[in-house]
Amino acid sequence: MPTDAPDALIGLTAAELLPGRRASRTGRVPPRAFDLAAAVTGLPPFYPLDGPPTADEALLLGALVAELAAQELPGPGTVILASELRMFGAPAPDEEVTTALTVVPCGNRAAGEVALEAAVSGAGGRELAAGRLLVRPPRERVTIPHTERPAIVLQRHPHLARLLARAAEEEPLRTAVAWPCDRDSLLGPLEAAHRGFLRPVLVGPRSLIAAAAGAAGVDLDRAELVEADDPHAAAAAAAALCRDGRADALMKGSLHTDELMAAVVSRANGLRGRRRISHVFAFDVPAYPKPLFVTDAAINIAPDLMAKADIAQNAADLVRALGVLLPKIAVLAAVETVNPAMPATMDAAMLSKMAERGQITGALVDGPLAFDNAVSRAAAKTKRIESPVAGDADVLLAPDLEAGNMVAKQLSYLAGAESAGLVLGAQVPVILTSRADSVTARLASAALAQLVVSARRRGTAAG
Repeated sequence: MPTDAPDALIGLTAAELLPGRRASRTGRVPPRAFDLAAAVTGLPPFYPLDGPPTADEALLLGALVAELAAQELPGPGTVILASELRMFGAPAPDEEVTTALTVVPCGNRAAGEVALEAAVSGAGGRELAAGRLLVRPPRERVTIPHTERPAIVLQRHPHLARLLARAAEEEPLRTAVAWPCDRDSLLGPLEAAHRGFLRPVLVGPRSLIAAAAGAAGVDLDRAELVEADDPHAAAAAAAALCRDGRADALMKGSLHTDELMAAVVSRANGLRGRRRISHVFAFDVPAYPKPLFVTDAAINIAPDLMAKADIAQNAADLVRALGVLLPKIAVLAAVETVNPAMPATMDAAMLSKMAERGQITGALVDGPLAFDNAVSRAAAKTKRIESPVAGDADVLLAPDLEAGNMVAKQLSYLAGAESAGLVLGAQVPVILTSRADSVTARLASAALAQLVVSARRRGTAAG
């Protein structure tokens, strides 16, 4: 809510509230206030047009009035006994709004009750709401120090929603799906096909795939199937489709990840590219203002310096394919200073220098950075870190798989993040899915692969 907070909040008594006493407050209503009101009412946020406000917008107007009463007139210690507000219009996001309360000569003063006239107006004096409050002020004046209001994080994932919307505009990606022999692993590619992201080629035994389709209640009339007797054969056959140009991406079904990746990295018949293969998570974190990518949390256990350079380049190419012209890569360590006793800090410093000299291209790379000053401008400022990456990272490059995996899972389970994932560095992108993945995560992973291939075809992303 809009407010220029005073140093202290003062609760006035009824004796101090003489008729005509007035308080007002002017400020802009941030867009997230509409989202919060929508979350309380259970309605989707609907930014106002002409006409009376919707229920969530009416809640927002009432909150503006209640906020002024609770903080200023009468202030802390106030009990609101009744509220009658007539709504005429709704504010727009970021519109400047003025809320006013005026003491009026009515109400049961003997019972300690005070009546207030309320008015809310928008830009140009546009009337939004008017009415009356009946309040009971504190019996004695109350003075409390002003404290920062608690932060409210809304569990929304607009970044992944935008990713899915962009992918819907591209051509479907022909994708070999290795061993989709249970309900979840079959529904993922079929749903992506329904959304227009993929054209799946299902690789495995027809009998098992048909049984999975029956259990899921879907039909395979339009699905293309390639026979394979076991998971190892399915992985090899799916990789061969990609190697021969008959598929543009590879997707994991219900086989083990190591079975699929063995076919990808096979020196004889695999899909090795010019660089080290690595995995990138794309996270939509409610508390972070943009998509956040974490690498590598799934493939490389203890990468050396040159492997980390490939991991950084893979991530840079992915983020550029999504439209970020110059991704910011924070090379993580436990501290933000170089310490020879901590190899991760030495690698981070060398990766930064390699990027300066063009050995890692298309990205700003800086490190070592600790997690806090990689994602928080306030933390970076407190530690006096001068860096275009600190506090504004697009990519977090972990020192090893254990650290990356812990960061990724903490974002998912403690920060309410939704994620997608992709393996890069092979001849085609590899979509790794998990039984724990949500439908959104499965679709977003397919969308990532589709956008990467589309960018490569247009020549706007390397790798």
